Amino acid sequence: MTLVWDAVISYRQALALWFPLLCVHMFVRLIIAAVLVPLIAALLAITLSFSDQSALTDQDIARFLLTPVGAIGAVVIASLVIVAATIDIAVMTAVLRSDQRGAGRALAAAFGFLTRSLPRLAVFAGHLLMRVLIISLPFLLVGGAIALFLLRDFDINYYLANRPPAFMTAIACGGVIAIALGFLLLERLSAWAVALHMSVFDLVPAKKAFRNSREKMRGHRFDLLKRIMSWLVLRAGVAFVLIGFIGFLLAEIPPFFSGNLALFFTVTAVLIGIWVFVNAALSAIANGALADILNEEFERCLEARAAKDDARAEAFSPRLALLPVLAVLLAVGSLFVGGTAFNQVGGVEQVDVIGHRGAAASRPENTMAAVIKAIEDGADWVEIDVQETADGEVLVVHDSDFMKAAGVNRKVWDVTMEDVAQIDIGTWFDPVYADERPPLLRDVLEVVKDRSKLIIELKYYGHDVDLENRVIALVEAAGMQDQIATMSLKYPAVQKMRALRPDWRSGVLAATAVGDLSGLDGDFLAVSAGRVSARLLAQAQSVGKDVYAWTVNDAVSMSRMISLGVDGLITDKPKLAREVIAYHKTLSTPERLMLRLGDTIGFAFDLTPETGDEI
Repeated sequence: MTLVWDAVISYRQALALWFPLLCVHMFVRLIIAAVLVPLIAALLAITLSFSDQSALTDQDIARFLLTPVGAIGAVVIASLVIVAATIDIAVMTAVLRSDQRGAGRALAAAFGFLTRSLPRLAVFAGHLLMRVLIISLPFLLVGGAIALFLLRDFDINYYLANRPPAFMTAIACGGVIAIALGFLLLERLSAWAVALHMSVFDLVPAKKAFRNSREKMRGHRFDLLKRIMSWLVLRAGVAFVLIGFIGFLLAEIPPFFSGNLALFFTVTAVLIGIWVFVNAALSAIANGALADILNEEFERCLEARAAKDDARAEAFSPRLALLPVLAVLLAVGSLFVGGTAFNQVGGVEQVDVIGHRGAAASRPENTMAAVIKAIEDGADWVEIDVQETADGEVLVVHDSDFMKAAGVNRKVWDVTMEDVAQIDIGTWFDPVYADERPPLLRDVLEVVKDRSKLIIELKYYGHDVDLENRVIALVEAAGMQDQIATMSLKYPAVQKMRALRPDWRSGVLAATAVGDLSGLDGDFLAVSAGRVSARLLAQAQSVGKDVYAWTVNDAVSMSRMISLGVDGLITDKPKLAREVIAYHKTLSTPERLMLRLGDTIGFAFDLTPETGDEI
């Protein structure tokens, strides 16, 4: 109980200094945003320059990280992220040790500490990162080997959809490995609890600081862990109550003013401001309390002597003049970003509706029924996936096998059209579609021609023979060169298609990516909705590329994507998307701005109407 009370006392100490700590917390966050984030971006650009691409997508990321340059770049960037994570606690500790209670003097202490200690912080973070990587690597390798052994027979989508025993076994093994790694990291991190303080405040070399911390924490780690657990429980409890209450207010109060849009906007803006302030204050107080807990351990280790670099408030110096300059620059930047955001929500341009694997919410995916339904629902484009069969046909199918859709353990590249005729891919969705078989690309082209347009995703699982040329031949035979587009997760395939048919529309599909996607070859970018941002859209727009968001299946998310300015919605529900786009055009600029604000803070304002049949 005493240890729990110690955590409460640390919170009381931080609460007594809440305003100075809040100012310092916001100052540090601004410094991180203004300095470290651009630095990380620059290092990322330098690293990617060795790959001859402006960005890497999906499987290309893993391949690049296995190269020497990629691995070094990842380590350097991760080091900077670690620096960003440790700066806040380190600066909080410096402020606590300076015993300054005024906001101005606390900021002076923080600024002085950063100017002289940032190099030591960076070195310490590098040492910490390497230790964590060395500890984690064996566990990661074992986990990867287990996944490779247990999940190698079928396509990953089958495992995710059906969760067979092998998948559950892999999950269980992964859980055991994660728990074991967590316990080991907890043991090591608790032993290194005061290594940061020794390195930064007592000027001990980073390597020696880890060793000294381990010695000093012997016999005290368990007590420290209990205090930190108490700190964490208190933080989570307070956050749950406060943020939950404000979230409740955001959900319940604004609708009472929905008849008066100006009042609705004002009330919501005030509540959002309160939410931002409370969240920042809570983070500052919690970080201050944690800094106090760790600082007490450091004081115990010092054994009543003074640290060699005891942070003290500094008198005003020319260096402090950088603070208002920085504030002005940040303010100008904020105004620029705000103006850009407002302009982006000022109107609705043409937004294409793209039926994902047809109309996959109302028909079995990648079937003729789904393609026809997407056309009937008004899709501007129908998106399908294609692969090659053993007898050289181009088949419409997403996974590498038929386990998910038909329970048939056959790889696509091993089957012939005679085999395909026996594979029922409709019954899993509804027995009404028991006659559905994987269609040929030529059949889909015939159905889509002059009724919609077709996006053909080229799928690669390492067994393709001549997929690009076979697709080209089928499209040209159908006379649909101006009614199709191609895309792929595999960037070299995108480049190959552009080389073979430079006049055809092509795009890059990206689930994950690092770098500037807009610099890649292609006419459009198809990215997951979670990756869509104002920055990505601005980059793409500057080079004339469209951005399609996938897979967007609810009205609120569709409205948010439209507000951001995407050029197309890839959706399983093309009918719903068409209705939302039509309704969104009737919204005023403030209503669209509310959608943007809600998206920024992770809160969904439902300004969309009931649309009837959503699928």
